[in-house]
Amino acid sequence: MPSFEAINKGYNHIFQPGQLSIGLVIPIENYAQSPVPAMKDHLKRVHLVEQLGFKAIWVRDVPFHVPSFGDAGQMFDPFTYLGYLTGQTKKIALGIGSIALPLHHPVHVAKSAASIDQLSDGRLIMGVASGDRPDEYPAMGIDFHHRRDSFREAFDFIRKSQDHFPRLTSDHHGELKGHIDILPKATGPKIPMLITGYSQQSLDWNAAHGDGWMYYPRNLHQQQYTIEKWRSLIPDAHPYDKPFSQPLYIDLHPKDDFSPQPIHLGFRIGVNYLIEYLHHLRDIGANHLMLNLRFNSGDIEETLRRLAAKVLPHFHVTEQEQIKS
Repeated sequence: MPSFEAINKGYNHIFQPGQLSIGLVIPIENYAQSPVPAMKDHLKRVHLVEQLGFKAIWVRDVPFHVPSFGDAGQMFDPFTYLGYLTGQTKKIALGIGSIALPLHHPVHVAKSAASIDQLSDGRLIMGVASGDRPDEYPAMGIDFHHRRDSFREAFDFIRKSQDHFPRLTSDHHGELKGHIDILPKATGPKIPMLITGYSQQSLDWNAAHGDGWMYYPRNLHQQQYTIEKWRSLIPDAHPYDKPFSQPLYIDLHPKDDFSPQPIHLGFRIGVNYLIEYLHHLRDIGANHLMLNLRFNSGDIEETLRRLAAKVLPHFHVTEQEQIKS
C-alpha cells in the first residue's frame, strides 16, 4: 500500500494508509436549536478530548453569521482560537476545516498558519476551500464569481511562501519579487493543505495539488466510488498516496444496539452500529473522521467518554516516525 507524504506532526499523527482516525469538530456541544453556540466549557472539553485519545480537533472559518446558512461555527476567529488552543494542548492535531481562501489575503493566511504550526510544534492541518456563502463576498468587496481563480492563486501563494524570498505573480493578490520574505516558515516542508469539496477546481487539479481531500458525507457506495475516482488520479502527479477525510454528525443513542436513523449529514445511532459503519468507512478508503455533536441529545461529556471507551479502541492508529521540526 502506498504511503502518505511526511509533512508535519499533526498530519502524520492522524493520517496513515489503511487506517481511520477520529477527531471532533468544535463547538463540542449541542446547539441544535440555535445557529450560535454557547461555547460552554469549550476549553474543558478540548482538554477532555485530548485526554481521551481523540486524534484531532477541528475549527471552522465562518467570517460572518449568515442566518440562511444556519451555523455560526465556533464564532472565534480560527487562527486566533487555534493559537489559544496551541498553548492549552500538547499532542492533539489542530485542524481548520476550512479557510475560504478568496476571503483572505494569502500572506495573512500563510503567516498565521505557519505561526500556529511553529508554536504547536508542527500540529497544524489546514483545510482550504473556495467558499460557498454568496452573502459574504460583497461584504468584503470581493466578486463571488471570481473565487475559482482567486482560490487557485491564493493556494499557490501560500505554497510559495515557504520558499526563502519567494517570487510569484498573481492577478488577485499582488506579487512577490524576491526582495521581501514571509516569516515564519512551517516546521515541515510545507503547511499541509486539504482541499474541501471541489473548491471550484477539477478533480485532477485537486489530486495533483492538495495534500488530501475533505469531502461531504455520502452513502457508502457513492463515497467509495468518489474516493476511488480521486485516488486513481494521484499517481499521475505523485509517487505517494494522499488521505481522505469527511465529517459526520452523530446523535449517540443511549442504547448500544439502536439502529441508525438519518439526521442532517449523519445519524442518530447506537455505538455498535457506529462501529460497524466506521469499519466500512475505513475499508472504502477514509482515513480521518470529524465527528460533530451539534445534534447530540445526550450529555456531552458522557458521550465523549462512551465514544472513547467503546469506539476508539477499534480505530487505533499506528503512527509512522514523525518528522522533526
